[in-house]
Amino acid sequence: MKSLTRRDVLLRWGAVSAGAVSMGFAGVRLSTSKVKLPADASGVGYGELVRDRKRRLDLPRGFSYQVISEVGDSMDDGLVVPGSPDGMATFSGPDGLTVLIRNHELNPDVSVGPFGKKNKLFGGVDPERVYDDGHGKTPGLGGTTTVVYDTNRQRIVRQFMSLAGTYRNCAGGPTPWGTWLTCEETVQREGRGDEGGKFVAARDHGWVFEVPATVEPGLAVPEPIRAMGRFNHEAVAIDPPSGAVYMTEDRDDGLLYRFLPKTPGKLHDGGRLQALSLQDDSGGETRNWGQTSISPGQPRPVTWIDLDDIESPRDDLRFRGFRAGAARFARGEGIWYGDKEVYFACTSGGRARVGQIWRYRPSVHEGTQKEAKVPGELELFVEPNDTRLLNNADNLTVAPWGDVVVCEDQKRSVVRLVGITPAGGIYTLAHSRMRTEFTGVTFSPDGTTLFVNAQGKGLTIAITGPWKQSIA
Repeated sequence: MKSLTRRDVLLRWGAVSAGAVSMGFAGVRLSTSKVKLPADASGVGYGELVRDRKRRLDLPRGFSYQVISEVGDSMDDGLVVPGSPDGMATFSGPDGLTVLIRNHELNPDVSVGPFGKKNKLFGGVDPERVYDDGHGKTPGLGGTTTVVYDTNRQRIVRQFMSLAGTYRNCAGGPTPWGTWLTCEETVQREGRGDEGGKFVAARDHGWVFEVPATVEPGLAVPEPIRAMGRFNHEAVAIDPPSGAVYMTEDRDDGLLYRFLPKTPGKLHDGGRLQALSLQDDSGGETRNWGQTSISPGQPRPVTWIDLDDIESPRDDLRFRGFRAGAARFARGEGIWYGDKEVYFACTSGGRARVGQIWRYRPSVHEGTQKEAKVPGELELFVEPNDTRLLNNADNLTVAPWGDVVVCEDQKRSVVRLVGITPAGGIYTLAHSRMRTEFTGVTFSPDGTTLFVNAQGKGLTIAITGPWKQSIA
């Protein structure tokens, strides 16, 4: 069945005030009346979902999944698969292989990190390749693992640790030059520990790190890209024409950042860190929590404000940016570059605080002095305000055919992967019955396989099936 697009909703509800049509509340009423099913139980985009007898993953008919990696599995470098898999991206490898780089959102106080129980395997790791060794007692257990995968045979070739010693690697993003930018979602300071006293950081955290997409085991040099700022980093997307790097901040009052590198493709060379500002009378409020009411489908021109003291030892970058005129967003999380546009999720944005998806279209002169003549534009793409359509959007990706695929950040009995067409039509792609959030959704370079994590279970899953070019 064809799902209703945003245009359908707006046309059919044209007499309703703009505040009532915040994409989805009216839409779900129309959609569910047609399909005779609660939106939570429908797979409108690819057909009704088939219940999984293993009570793991419900998918449309013709689709299948397999668990390809699990927390505690032995890896090819002698370490073990860490828990809490999070953001991921894929890269083309040699001989048609797929290189999947996977974050792990871990602090040093967990039971299953890459170095095994009680960190017994830590002694076999090159200490020069560990960012924070925790004074030899409580090393950082976050970082990234790399999975080399054969999509033709649907099997793992090898997996290994590729960045070690960092904290809470939540999301990140791929670069056009074939690396993964992984982000620490923490601002832990050197010499300070957690409230329970289980660990003390040996170095400051809150950085972005770069990891090469390789097929041979080896740890990346753990050098933070300090010019990209120190804050509660979430995810990264890059505009290939300009080289501009966009970053989200997982705070209820976070900013949307832009990094303009001195040398495109060489982020360690430094650059300028900026924050997005709206050229309107919104006062910088995008959250729709009552201060303002931004409606979907209305592009707004933006400017970018230069930031200083970007290493922010007091974690006040967002406060200073907002006072200078930057817009603030409600828990900016997943972000992904599509076709000349960038989509990003705000997990607690919207009137009902259950999520927004924004779309940014870079200027044709992005990051240059001519940008003011043709500024980039920010648009509220969808704001459902109804949990039957979308409940707390988190990681997201853009499918090869243009649909946005979104992970829900919740731990209810049924958690979904949600698809959104370029026209704004919302459909359910998958149900998880594992009571844990989906993370890291990303397609293989050949478009045959969708990878996603069941974070709380420590599972990485590969989904295959009759992917369509468009369901709209």
